[in-house]
Amino acid sequence: DAGTTYLQAEKAFNSMIEGIKASLKKGKRVTFSGFGSFEVKTRKARKGRNPKTGAVINIPKKKRIKFNPSKSFKDSL
Repeated sequence: DAGTTYLQAEKAFNSMIEGIKASLKKGKRVTFSGFGSFEVKTRKARKGRNPKTGAVINIPKKKRIKFNPSKSFKDSL
């Protein structure tokens, strides 16, 4: 028990998430020592297939969030 209420913990967690989102939107990498890092990567546009019809479709480029776990975090599992 950390001595905080559920509402205090929820507020702190939501604040942390908003900070992470704001940094990622600016193109910055967010690192938590001993846990890992988050960064935005852009997937290139590519061709795909509609599985129902087999028709070739264009898949547009898109941003995604990539998480890289730290070595110490991976080793602890």
